Amino acid sequence: MSGADGFDAVVVGSGPNGLVGAITLAGAGLRVLLLEGAGEFGGGLRSAALTLDGFTHDLCASVLPLARDSAAFRDLSLPVDWAFPPVQAAHPLDGQDAVLVHRDVTRTAAGLGSSRDGLAWRQSVGATARGGSGLVDSLLSPLSVPRAPLRLARYGAMGALPATVLARAIFGGERGRALLAGMAAHSMVDLRAPITGGYGLLLAALAHRAGWPVVRGGSQRLAAALVGRLVSLGGTAEPGHPVRDLSDVPRAGVILLDLTPAQVLAVCGDRLPGRYARQLRRFRYGPGVFKLDWALSGPVPWSDPAVRAAGTVHLGGTLAEIAAGEAEVAAGRHPERPYVLAVQPCAADPSRAPAGRHVLWAYCHVPNGSTADMTAAIEDQIERFAPGFRDLILARVAHDTAALERHDPNLVGGDIGGGYAGLAQFVSRPRLSPRPWATPLPGVYLCSASTPPGGGVHGMGGYHAARLALGARRADLVRPRAAGQAVAGSPGGDAAAGSG
Repeated sequence: MSGADGFDAVVVGSGPNGLVGAITLAGAGLRVLLLEGAGEFGGGLRSAALTLDGFTHDLCASVLPLARDSAAFRDLSLPVDWAFPPVQAAHPLDGQDAVLVHRDVTRTAAGLGSSRDGLAWRQSVGATARGGSGLVDSLLSPLSVPRAPLRLARYGAMGALPATVLARAIFGGERGRALLAGMAAHSMVDLRAPITGGYGLLLAALAHRAGWPVVRGGSQRLAAALVGRLVSLGGTAEPGHPVRDLSDVPRAGVILLDLTPAQVLAVCGDRLPGRYARQLRRFRYGPGVFKLDWALSGPVPWSDPAVRAAGTVHLGGTLAEIAAGEAEVAAGRHPERPYVLAVQPCAADPSRAPAGRHVLWAYCHVPNGSTADMTAAIEDQIERFAPGFRDLILARVAHDTAALERHDPNLVGGDIGGGYAGLAQFVSRPRLSPRPWATPLPGVYLCSASTPPGGGVHGMGGYHAARLALGARRADLVRPRAAGQAVAGSPGGDAAAGSG
C-alpha cells in the first residue's frame, strides 16, 4: 500500500547506508523517494576541489575496501572504475625500511623481519583473509546466523583481544606489532580495549582479499553510481531537501532514517516513547578527527621511497607510541605525537592532480568536539618520516570537528564512525535489541552507521534495515491493519508506538 503522496518508502539521508537501503527497497518493487538535506548526494562520499583548481579531494571517505567486499555492494555491479595502488598500505618506522602491505600475503609476511613473524602474519591475518566472503558476511551481519561459524570462532578467539595484547602475543618483533597497531587504530578505540585486535585483523585481511582501492576521479562517483542505480529502478532522488521533523517526510508505509541518534531525537521529537528516547540519549559518540587536505608540488619525499607507492600510510611509529597516543585521546586529551592516517590518492589515481602534482590528506584522532588545531602535530609526524614535506605544500585546508559536522551532520563532534566502536556499543548499537534497526514508530527504521555493523562504507546498515522493513511489509500485507492505526510519517503516526 502506498502513502498519500504516492511513495511506498522514503529514505532520509544519502550516505552509503541510505543509498543502499533505497536501492534494496526499490529493487523489491517499492516506489522509493530519497531525500538529502545537502545540495548533493553522498554524505561521506563526496569530492571537491578543496584547495586549488585541478586538485580533487575526497571530503571524507576515500579508501574503500568494504565497498568491494560487502554483501550490500557485491552484487550491484556498479559502473565504477576502481583504482588500486601498487602498495595497499605502508607503515614507516624510524631508522629502517617501512613495513609494506601488499595484496599478496606471502610478500607482506616476508617484510616483517623474521620468519617467525612472517609465519604469524600468515596464520593470523592470512587466515582471516582466507575466511572468504563467508567470514566477511558473518562479521558485517553480527545478528544473523553466521555463514562461516568455524572461521568466525577462530577469528573471534584472536579478535576479541585488545590490539596491544594480540600484537605482543603473536609477533616477536616491532615491525609486525607496529603494523597491527596501525591497522587497529582505525577503530578510534583505545588499543588496550577488547576487540581492537579484531579491527586490526579484519582491515589487514581486506588488504589481501579486496585491496584498499580508491574510486578513479573521486568517491563522489560511487555516490553518483548508487543514485543512478536507484533512479534506474524507478526511484526518485531529491537533494536540497532537509528533514527537520518527521512531518517533513511524505507519508509512506516505510521510512528509513540514515541518521545518528542525535538527529533521530531531533526529527522524531516527542513521538518517541520515553524509554526509547532515553536509550538514544545514552548513545555514546566516539572521538572526532582533525583533517588536513593538501595540494602538493610533487610526491611526498618519504625517507623510504617505497612508501610513495602506498595508497594509505600509517604514521605513529611503534606499537607503544601508537597505543599511548590513542590512550591520550580516549582520556580526552590531545597527544603531542598523534597517530596519523594519511592517504595518497595519486598513488592509485594520478588524475586527482595536474601532471607532476599530488594531493594528500591526513587526519588524527581528537576528543569528540575538540576545537584544537592539530595542523602542526600532523605535519610534524609527516616530516618525521618525510623530511622536506612542508616545502612541497602549495595549498592547505584544515577541517576541525565542527567543520566536519557542518559538512555532514551525522559526523557528530567529528566522529566519522557513527558512534563509539568499543565492545559494549558494538553489541548495543544504538540499543541492545535483536532488531536494532527498528524503532517503536510503525514503519520507521534506522539505517545509519549507528546501527550494526557500524562505521565504514559497506552499506550494510541500509541493507539490514531495508530487508527488515520488507519482511515487516510482507507480514503486514497478510495481516489486517488495526482500526485507527496510522501510517508512518502521518500526523498521528506515533499513536501506536510501543514502549521500545
